[in-house]
Amino acid sequence: MLLILSIIGLALAALFAAMCVVNLSVLRPPEGTGGDAVSILIPARDEAGNIGAALDAALGQRGVELEVVVLDDGSTDGTDAIVAARAESDARLRLVRGAALPEGWIGKTHACWQVSRHARHPVMLFVDADVRLAPDAATRLSGEMTRRGLDLLSGFPGQRTPTWAEKIVIPQIFTTLLGYLPLPMARARPDPAFGAGCGQLMAVRRDAYTAAGGHAAFAGRMHDGLELPRRVRGTGGRTDLCDATPVATCRMYATPRQIWDGFSKNATEGMATKRALPVWTILLFGGHVLPFLTLIAGLVAGAAWPVALSALACAMVLGARMAMAVRLRQSWLSVAAHPLGVMVVLAIQFAALWNAGRGRRAVWRGRDYGIG
Repeated sequence: MLLILSIIGLALAALFAAMCVVNLSVLRPPEGTGGDAVSILIPARDEAGNIGAALDAALGQRGVELEVVVLDDGSTDGTDAIVAARAESDARLRLVRGAALPEGWIGKTHACWQVSRHARHPVMLFVDADVRLAPDAATRLSGEMTRRGLDLLSGFPGQRTPTWAEKIVIPQIFTTLLGYLPLPMARARPDPAFGAGCGQLMAVRRDAYTAAGGHAAFAGRMHDGLELPRRVRGTGGRTDLCDATPVATCRMYATPRQIWDGFSKNATEGMATKRALPVWTILLFGGHVLPFLTLIAGLVAGAAWPVALSALACAMVLGARMAMAVRLRQSWLSVAAHPLGVMVVLAIQFAALWNAGRGRRAVWRGRDYGIG
């Protein structure tokens, strides 16, 4: 039995390592200049601690015609006052006050839909308030879209992870992205099913956005990073996902509680479904945790072949994670604690599925959502 488990772990580890090799080779920074004018659109709800730095970065863009529009989504911490004061001294910045959240809408989705209607430029760059843009981010993203004829270009910012919990859990986003998303196939085929993006940083042409129905087309869905690229592809547009670490950074969640709640709120639109979670459990537990368990068991039992196969599987997983850490500027703790990070992510997914089955509601930013 130990030998069989070792073989399974090796096969799944090899799949992960092979996919990382392929995806790391094609996931590249955006390039190019001379793109269209850009409207940077920032939905903000209770972001007083973030919005000042976000505006500094957005207004500090170089080499592109620019406007910045912030939609205040019912903040109670003075976010709107910070933006309004800044707008008085910079004509490129505008504050829009959001309407009440309608029945059937997700908060961020509604905020993005509202702010999109105030954009004046051909390219709309949706940016979360916790994202910090490099000075050349807008011009490089817009230029890359022009150079490659893209209608939507999204990217994962470099993730700032100062605490141990962030270092262990946040990088698992890239485990699924680079380990299991077939990026070369997504570039080669226009099928909407291959559409993918990151809601933290998403540039889209305004005409393509309108043709796809914008955020209104998925009013009750949380995963805008998946929904919008797929709908743009569905109307004949071209989309891509890039490595945005050179042009943006983000700190998603600052505490273990925020990590758990943040990953939980949209889990049932991703892994945490009755059909998907068993598959993801096999891939993630079998390929990233099982090899380490069988290695320990083999050493204790003195079983030579299970030890050899498990050691090879562990080397493949850690080697791929090291390459990922170097490429995406991740902490070495994220590599050393990789199996633990995978287990935490799976625990969040199982808890979300359990809660959804019992009708419990996810709470985020003072709003609760049905999660079934």
